[in-house]
Amino acid sequence: MVQVRRVSMAASPEDSWTVLGDDDVPVEPIERYLAFLSDTDKSPNTVKAYAHDLKDYWDFLSQQELDWREVRLEDIGEFISWLRLPPSGREGQVAVLPAVEPYVSATTINRKLAAVSAFYQHHARHGEDVGELLTTWRVGDRGNWKPFLHHISKNRPHAGRAITLKTAKKLPRVLTTEEVQAILNACTRLRDRFLFAVLYDSAVRIGEALGLRHEDIAAAKQEITIVPRHNANQARTKSQRQRHIPVSASLIRLYGDYMHTEYGDLDSDYVFVNLWAEPRGHAMTYSAIYDLVKRIRRHTGLDFDPHWCRHTAATRMLRDGVPLESVSMLLGHSSIATTSAVYGHLTAADARKVLEAAGWFTGNEVAW
Repeated sequence: MVQVRRVSMAASPEDSWTVLGDDDVPVEPIERYLAFLSDTDKSPNTVKAYAHDLKDYWDFLSQQELDWREVRLEDIGEFISWLRLPPSGREGQVAVLPAVEPYVSATTINRKLAAVSAFYQHHARHGEDVGELLTTWRVGDRGNWKPFLHHISKNRPHAGRAITLKTAKKLPRVLTTEEVQAILNACTRLRDRFLFAVLYDSAVRIGEALGLRHEDIAAAKQEITIVPRHNANQARTKSQRQRHIPVSASLIRLYGDYMHTEYGDLDSDYVFVNLWAEPRGHAMTYSAIYDLVKRIRRHTGLDFDPHWCRHTAATRMLRDGVPLESVSMLLGHSSIATTSAVYGHLTAADARKVLEAAGWFTGNEVAW
């Protein structure tokens, strides 16, 4: 049975992941690709996700007795059908009726296909004869983006993934004002209250909050700075660009209360550290945060995730009239198109608000 295992890296403080075959030896083609991801500074969570996705693909290949270099497009269609089966169905232990709901969603299947596609593209670039398995070559529009020397290459075929399942647009989950207040009130420590206040006030990611240093908080300017750097707790920023985020005066006051009441004279560069658990003074980890989240969930009855605070803050900014490009910059998105894709659902609601303010829906000159 193929397995995913965590690997400690001697040359790096961050762990990586590998996929072991039936002989408990790393699956060499997958190992090479995962090593490439780690070498190009992809986050451990990204490497872990790719490892699990490729593990599923290798299970399918083994069951079908297929060589990974000789897979056809039809086999990928069977892989999609196989993914939809529950584990017992994948192993052939039970027959699964057509009416049974798919075991994984179309979004999950698309993610796994993207992982397999990237795996093949990597090996093709490094000289493996893997053909054009997940690539369809077509001449046509690439969208608004135009490559360098477009006038020369515009009529040549370009690559695109051949199989993508249709998925329903997933709207970001947001919290009401009452729910945010309930989360804050459920925090019995100033440190924890300050953490969720930072997430809600600045829209930073949880990894960015965990990587904050005291030097990143400019109290006089009421501003925090997100700095891409390696952190002892493996917290990471998704963007590699430094960005400055204005915050409220009340957040800065809460930081001062936290420092005076709980942090005291503790000698640490990190803002969020272990104060009541060992090792004391060490930067808080993701696992500590999710233990905290589980406690707050039990107390409030809200099945929330820290990332919802980011979505909530971004939604609040847009509904309060902050321009999309400014929100994109504050969120640290790579482009305004990313922000628009995630929060485009607000456009209709905002348009109605403007139309109502303009009296568009009242005083019509004609009757329906």
